[in-house]
Amino acid sequence: MIEAKKSRLFEKAFALYLFSLMRRSFTRFLGQGIQEIPRQPAIFIANHSSWWDGLLFFFLNRTVWKHDIHMMMHEKNLKKYSFFRYLGAFSIDKQNPKDIIRSLQYTEDLLKQGKSVVLFPQGDEYHQEIRPLSFHSGIGYLLDKHPEIPVVPITFYYSFGHEQKPEVWIHQGLSLSIEEIPGTSRKQKSGSLQQFLTTQLDELRQKVIAENTAEFHDFLRKG
Repeated sequence: MIEAKKSRLFEKAFALYLFSLMRRSFTRFLGQGIQEIPRQPAIFIANHSSWWDGLLFFFLNRTVWKHDIHMMMHEKNLKKYSFFRYLGAFSIDKQNPKDIIRSLQYTEDLLKQGKSVVLFPQGDEYHQEIRPLSFHSGIGYLLDKHPEIPVVPITFYYSFGHEQKPEVWIHQGLSLSIEEIPGTSRKQKSGSLQQFLTTQLDELRQKVIAENTAEFHDFLRKG
């Protein structure tokens, strides 16, 4: 596996580039429920439908959460976009069972060190309309090892509205303790989170279709 090689200097410089890139790429970045998570570490989980997902996590962490955050990323993509290592990305190779174990153990070590971790339990990018989201069981494994760490559910939805450039909508759900996630086994816990995130994504989708922006804040709006 490829370990993270986080650099504060690179993060600071990249943030300036990313914020400018986002303003050039999106009409709006609408967030609902985006708030600080005082308890650290945390496990963030999200649906995965775009190359942008990881960068949006970096943006929100930089502007709101301010955790020492690391992100699990498919090895082939991390090799292609190696700069993600300096933002805290590390790899997993789903085709190699031994590498999966090493990646999960590395994730455990990060959590033990008080660092927060981002997981995309679908494993790969899938079109945002595909259902079910179909989670792998790694999240269940980590919850079994670290039942004290909360799970923060995040959903992304990309849409073309009335402007030339697309917009992105994001919803941050309430943090979940292991007691609030139904099931007794790792597989059952993973399945419950899969259903929970699917429901959250579908609810977000309906708000996008209805253009219901009342509860959303545009993070790209100056000031």
